[in-house]
Formats: sequence, C-alpha cells, structure tokens
Amino acid sequence: MKTADQIRTDFIEFFKNKGHTKVLASPVIPFDDPTLLFTVAGMTQFKDIFLGTGKREYSRAVNSQKCIRAGGKHNDLDEVGKDSHHHSFFEMLGNWSFGDYYKKEAISWAWELLTEVWKLPKEKLHASVYTTDDEAEELWRTVTDIDHSHITRHGDKDNFWSMGDVGPCGPCSEIHYDRGEEFCNKKGVSGHVCEVNGDCDRIMEIWNLVFIQYNRDKAGKLHELPFKHVDTGMGFERICMVLQGKDSNYHIDIFMKIIESIEKITETDYHKDDRGVPHRVIADHIRTLLFAISDGGLPSNEGRGYVLRRILRRASRFGTKLGMKKPFMYKIVPVVVAEMSHVFPEIKKYEKHAQNIIKAEENSFLKTLSKGIELFEDIVDSCRKEDKTIIDGATVFRLYDTFGFPVDLTAQMAEEIGFSVDFEGFEKEMKKQKDLSRKNKKFVVENKFDWIELNDAASTTFVGYQDLSGQSKIVKYYVDEKNSILKLVPDQSFFYAESGGQIGDRGFVKLKNEKLSVLNVEKDGEYFVIHAKFDSDSFMPWLLPDENSILEQIVDCEFRNNCRIHHSATHLLQAAMKKVLGDHVAQSGSYVDNQLLRFDYSHYEKLTTEQIADIESFVNEFIRMNSEISTEVVSIDEAKKRNVTALFGEKYGNMVRIVSMGDVSAELCGGTHARRTGDIGYFKLVEETSVAAGVRRIVAVCGEKAVELARKQHDLVGFMRESLVCKEEQVVERFEKLQTEKKELEKKLAALNEKLALSNLDKLLVEKREIKGISVVTAIVAASDNKALKSMGEHLRHKLKSGIGLLGADLGGKVGLVCVVTDDLKNTYKAGAIISIAAKIVKGGGGGAPHIATAGGKDVSKLKEVMACLEEIL
Repeated sequence: MKTADQIRTDFIEFFKNKGHTKVLASPVIPFDDPTLLFTVAGMTQFKDIFLGTGKREYSRAVNSQKCIRAGGKHNDLDEVGKDSHHHSFFEMLGNWSFGDYYKKEAISWAWELLTEVWKLPKEKLHASVYTTDDEAEELWRTVTDIDHSHITRHGDKDNFWSMGDVGPCGPCSEIHYDRGEEFCNKKGVSGHVCEVNGDCDRIMEIWNLVFIQYNRDKAGKLHELPFKHVDTGMGFERICMVLQGKDSNYHIDIFMKIIESIEKITETDYHKDDRGVPHRVIADHIRTLLFAISDGGLPSNEGRGYVLRRILRRASRFGTKLGMKKPFMYKIVPVVVAEMSHVFPEIKKYEKHAQNIIKAEENSFLKTLSKGIELFEDIVDSCRKEDKTIIDGATVFRLYDTFGFPVDLTAQMAEEIGFSVDFEGFEKEMKKQKDLSRKNKKFVVENKFDWIELNDAASTTFVGYQDLSGQSKIVKYYVDEKNSILKLVPDQSFFYAESGGQIGDRGFVKLKNEKLSVLNVEKDGEYFVIHAKFDSDSFMPWLLPDENSILEQIVDCEFRNNCRIHHSATHLLQAAMKKVLGDHVAQSGSYVDNQLLRFDYSHYEKLTTEQIADIESFVNEFIRMNSEISTEVVSIDEAKKRNVTALFGEKYGNMVRIVSMGDVSAELCGGTHARRTGDIGYFKLVEETSVAAGVRRIVAVCGEKAVELARKQHDLVGFMRESLVCKEEQVVERFEKLQTEKKELEKKLAALNEKLALSNLDKLLVEKREIKGISVVTAIVAASDNKALKSMGEHLRHKLKSGIGLLGADLGGKVGLVCVVTDDLKNTYKAGAIISIAAKIVKGGGGGAPHIATAGGKDVSKLKEVMACLEEIL
C-alpha cells in the first residue's frame, strides 16, 4: 500500500517529468486577496495570470496546495466528520498550464497517471464533460482507452467553472471513481440510480480538469481568451483513500495517526460509525487551526478570525463529548507537525506559538461553555414547560450578546435534543443592536470632490529614497475648501506616502511661488496624494495649477531622518526578538513616525524583565555594529528562495525590494531607512503590552528621543532616591517595602469594614420582606471591594435559612452586586439568572452558580432601582 507521502511525491514527480515547475504552496491566509477568507484552491496564487495582470517565469506548474473551506461560498464545515470525505482543511494536488498545453495533454496525462502509474482499474473510472464540449469528449474517446459508456455530459452546475460573475471561466472535465455498490447510501430509495454527479456516495469525484478559454463580460456574454489555460485540482485525501483502499478519508495513514493520538489523550476508543464523529471533527479541525495560525491567522471576533474561533470552539465542544473538561487539543499539535512538517515546514516553525494560542482559546471557551450549558438547560426546561421545541431568536441573541455563547453552538446543542433555533428572530435582534449602535455612533462623512485632470500618468513614481527635493508635473488635483487643503497628485514624488506602517513625509511645496505646508502624503491606488495646507483667507483661484504648472517639492529632512531611524530600528527589533523568543515571532502590524515606533508581534506570553533587557541589549549591539543598510530589487521568487522575512498581510508584486542590515536582518520593505545602523544612535524600549489574543505590542524610541527618555528616567530615579533618603541601589528595596506596608494597612482596613458590614446583617434580616411567600432581603451596603461584598452575601445566605438576598454597593464609582439563594429554592430561582437581569439595569453584566452570583455595572445612580426591581425579576 502506498503511503500518503509516496502518493504526493508520485503526483509532483510525474508532472515535473512533463516539464512542470514545482512551486511552493501559498499561505492559507490570502492577505493579498480581500475577496477570499481563505485559500480555497490551488489556483488562488495564479489568479493574476488568469486575469491577465501577472506573469511567471514558467508556463507549467505543479504543487500540493494547502486549502481551507470553512466560510463564505466554500463552506463544508457542517459536513466535516459526519461523512467520509468533507474537510475544513485539505491538500489539493494541481497542475497548471499558462497558455501552453491544453485539453489533449491534460486529459491524456491524467489518464496516464491514474491508470499506468497508480494502476487504478480502468473500468471503475468515469469522465464527465461540459454539455457542449465536443472537443473534450472526443479526446477522452481517442487519447484514452476509457469505456466510452463512462463518458457523460453535464451542465453549468457540475461542469463549468467560473472565477466569479465576470472574468475567466471555461468548461471542465471531472474524473470520478466508482467505489462499489456497498458505498451507496441511498439503497432502497425509490427511483434512485447510482450515477456520476448523483446523490449517493458511490461514484466520487477525484480530479477536476478545468479548461479556462473564455472571459465572461458584465452582460454574461462569453469571449474567447487569446491564451487558454489549464487549471486542475485533485483532492489529496480522496485519492489517498482510493489508493489505500480505505472506506473514508479519515482512515488513511496521515489521519489515523492523529486519531490514535486523540484516543490516547482522551482515553476513548474510536469507532468508524457515528460514535467516531467527535474524533474525526477534532482530527480535521486541529489541522485547520495549526495551518491557519502558522500562516498568520488568529482566532478573533470578526472575519476569518471568527471562522477560526468557531472551528476551535466546535472541536472543543466535541471534546466535551469525549469527557474532556480541560484544554487538550494543543497536545495533538506535535502529532500533526510530525506527520506534515517535512512538506510544510512552517508548521514546525510556529508549533509552540500555535499550541499557546489553541490552549488559551480552549481555556477561554470552556469557561464560556460551562456557563452557557447551564443557561441553555434552563432555557430548554422553560421551552418544555410551554411545550415548545423552537428556541426563540431573542433568547438565542441574549445567550450570544450577554454571555458570548456562539449561535452555531446553540443550534448544534438544540439539534442534539430535537430542538431548533429561530435564526430569523436572532438576525432581527442582531439588526436592532447594529442599528442602535449606528445611531449612537458619531461620525463625519468626508466630502467628495471631482478631480481635475491635467496630465496623463497611470501612476506616481517615488524618487525620494535618495533625493529629498525636486520638481514634478501635476497629474490631477482637487480643492478641499472645507479643510483648506489642496490635494495634489504629482507624476513623481519626493515625499514618501504613508504605507507599510511608516507615516508619510512632511515638508512643503511651492506652486506658482506660493509656499504650502505638507500635512500628509497618502496612497490612492498607484498615485501619491500630497495634502498641502493653504490659508483659507488668502487662497486665490490663480493658485490652481494647470497642465504646465511645475510643483516644487521640499521634504523636511529632520522629520524624514527621524522616521527612517525608527523604521530601521523596527527591523533590528524583529531580529532581536527572534533571537530572544524564537523564530515563531512574526510582525503582525507596525507604526513608525518621527517620534516613536510601534511593533505588534505574534506571541502568547508577557515578556519577562530579563527578556526585555536582552532584546534592548541586542538591538543596541546591532546598532553599534554600524552595519551598512543596503537595498536590492529582485523577483518575488528569488526573495522566497533566499528566505527573506516578509510581512503577513502585505501584498507584493513580481519585483520586491529587500532591505538588508549586515548579517542581522533581511526583509521585504518599501520604506525609507538610515544609511547605516549606527545612524539610529540609541534604542530604548518604552512599554510592552497585549493588544489581542496572541498579539502583543512593543513601543520604543530611538536617537535623541531615546536619549531624552533615558535622561528623564535617570532624573526620576534621582527624585525617588532623595525622597526615600537612600542610595540609588536601595530605591527598589525601599519602594517594595512601602508597597508591602500599604497593602497590609489596606487589608486591615478592609477587614474592619467587613466586620462592620457583617454586624449590620442582623438588622437587614429583621427588615426582610416576603414576596410570594419567599423571604427576601435587599439592601445597599458599604463594602470595600467585590470580595468583601461577596463575603457579605455568603454570610447573608447562611443566616437566611430560606430566602433570596440581593446586595449592592458603590465600589469607587462602579456598581457591585451579589445575589444569593438558599438551597431549598435554588432549583426554582437561580442566582445567576437573577443577577444577569439585575446587572442590565446598572449597565453591566455578570453571572454565577444557582446559589450565589456576582455582577458589576457602570451606573451607580440605578442602585436603588435594582433593589426595587427584585420582585418584578422574580
């Protein structure tokens, strides 16, 4: 039996022998393509060729592309784990011809690989062609020895491929494999026939040969392309299943090793029937998460990040079905790395980073899940009492909005008990919230003006790497009278336009002998737009440029120099961080101006004091090397061969600029830089903070700004030394002693306050009232903090014997609430449900167990209202 590795190698070597160039798989996160959440096919990285906007050095290509289909148009998520062949992550084997060979070679080579190399039984293979594609059918009949009765024609749905509503498209020819009658899942269904593109699992598509020969216009009309292309895609896991003689993709070698690790970690046995769905879902989803994170993706609350979070939570939820109550998926990551990193080395590089992210997300979700399940069960109980099996949209929205419980998870849990969810009602509630948010949002709509065209130029050429002043023509302009700004697009710019995290240059321009300050320079497509400020009182129409006007540009040299030393320091910072923290560190955002640099990076732990000191030390060591900072323009393919650092989210053309700093750093970058690292002078780290899950931020300063900061810090230490009357080396010790004494005094004060508050509980019990025969205590009390308030609640619950208590306190301008319910009532009245409603009144949130729950809020003025509302809440 061939292994998966052998099958992948067979495919690539076969087409290399046919003159194809092996190309690297593109990332599963297509940052340079806003139309896609994920890379969904091998052709994604070649879209520019099909659109006629790009070229390659080769005309034939082959690779194994990592793909994710879990959102938008390509969404197989709900089928994953339930059947034998759907995945959220999979490999697609593909071969391409860009204006080179066409249908004959594509068909004959596909048949050769399948029947001569892999020796699949010819009688089990079927070919489908587009309904009008006589050429493809004739080729199947003449260049292969397929059974002619196994060639069938099909329409647009199955055998015509389009990139979109407009653009490149063409007929396709699919190859299908007959797995045998035992794989028909429609046996006994009246009128069912096992057939190609049918509705059962017997005859399965394994390879799609797409012939891109048309361009579809906006009217839907097809036009012949001057160059015709071949784009094929074969499901790697599917062909492995066929060649290994398995009944499911999940039972091939690379999947079974993952499933075996899940069995070991969860201490549960895997079954090939429905009992194995959790194992299959987890095995699939862990691959998706590892590859997405390794390519720069992160779980979040929007876009592709939300899809990744949903995938992770879906897998975690299935883990609970296997008895897992603690994070466990991160433990499976090394198994996937061991199986696949020799093909995709990036997953080894980011292994620890991915584990940290997955573990933290699991931890967070399991907390949400435990609360959500409790609330869900309450909702189901209420529905059953009312003889309902549909959970209304408002309730689903409350679970989502207040408790962060994912909608699809609510739907999944409902489905498991025969319930359903009112999605339409949920969407209405979501729309209400968005409308309200939009109504309350203050924003200004920018006025739009018509550009005045003066000269022809398809782009602005940046000539400011070396020269900081010079003259240019003006392509177009418009006047923003409201803001007193004249926006000018030059044919060449000495000003750097804001991009790649670096702020645009400042300075001034001269137009018709009038000097105008430059406030900003930005990019608009291929153009640079200079924002020049004019005095609204003195602006005259004669200042407006014409086609012969000359624009003199003078960049502020000091501003530029301060920007470029901070930009160069950012490159050194990334090199130092990789040295201290590891190669998983990748830039996920940056900002550079003349005052400071901000560097966002992928990491899941707060830096230690020692790590910060080491990073700062390494950067300053690199600066003292005084290495030359050189630039070189090369092809993107050449840059990839050199393993030059590139940025997630940055779109690169065919030619790229490499900025090198000695042997320390080499990155793709279009920004401005110092001439030598020594020009940076001195580097000083200002702060290190968290900005998002798995993303942290460093703020630092360079040059004179760094010297100034060091001087201020030295003065501060001097002030503290004098105030504490000690030597400089004793400052920390004295300060820590003061902090300890302060905390001890605060503890004593809190204890006294709590003792005083508890002494008043007997008075509160005397003042208790009855609601529906239940003893109720409500009061606004004095408490030092939430801990003290909760302690008061616990004491009240103990003394109540039978009843419900709701206490509130003003905690330094914020609301603290605690609700307690005695054991005899907690199955009827749950503290968590009561507190969640009460918290909304004070513009807050909270939750807890049935017997005790806490909440916080912003509106102290509503405390009395909360106490008065308990009867209504009950």
